[in-house]
Amino acid sequence: MPAAPSETRVPAATVGGPDAIARLATHCLRLELATYPKPGLVSHVDSGSHSDMDAGTFRASASALEPYFADLAEAGAAGAGMAHLRRIGLAAEAAMRAATGGVNTHRGAIFGLGLLGAAAGALGRRPAAGSLGAHVRARYAGAILDGPELLHAPGARARRRHGVGGAPAEAAAGFPTLYGTGLPALRRARARRPESPEAARVEACLALVAALEDTNLLHRGGPEGFGFARAEAARFLAEGGIARDDWVSHAENLHRAFVARRLSPGGAADLLAMTLFVDAWERP
Repeated sequence: MPAAPSETRVPAATVGGPDAIARLATHCLRLELATYPKPGLVSHVDSGSHSDMDAGTFRASASALEPYFADLAEAGAAGAGMAHLRRIGLAAEAAMRAATGGVNTHRGAIFGLGLLGAAAGALGRRPAAGSLGAHVRARYAGAILDGPELLHAPGARARRRHGVGGAPAEAAAGFPTLYGTGLPALRRARARRPESPEAARVEACLALVAALEDTNLLHRGGPEGFGFARAEAARFLAEGGIARDDWVSHAENLHRAFVARRLSPGGAADLLAMTLFVDAWERP
């Protein structure tokens, strides 16, 4: 397997403040990119199911977003409401598109990671386990669910067509899939292969694919593709996941199957970055 970049593990969050939160958020986006094989997703190895973006696009996007994550953390610390966070998020999306030539690389991450960063700004460093999600739920749930929607965005169309809650429902509920699936999977996988943080991220990603109502999958593959993706991710885990000696080839086969069907679980990729952020920021 090609070597991942040298950033292989999220550093412990020992210093608070908006700039530290922004650096951590950006680092988590880069670690998500530096994870392979992820089924159908862009990585440092290939572009997965995408013809309009690659690793360079994602790196440029992550760098462009860092100052906006600092603004979101600062706004959270000041007790700003959702309307103010939304304005920062829209500016961040404009910066992302300017950096990528108009490509949507991180819209979902701006939303979810931005909310968690605002919560981190409000709560300070190393809050109790579960605090970030609980703060988002308590402070912003109503505004998230009642707020304006980008009617022509693929995720919004998929939510309306298939009757799923998607990213807004996940955030408003305090990120239950992150806390109930992503974080436990990441920590179990680290215990299985402590020598390979990348392997742990692969397993966490597959666990999220198996559990999440991912509107990116519904948009690209419809119910059939969505069902295939979740079932195959669950099968990878049930057959041993990264505990298998041949886990890399098993995961690469799954990656190729997703690419052949043009499936890309972008929601799970965003939630993987958020999982890494929560893992580093909260007390275990």
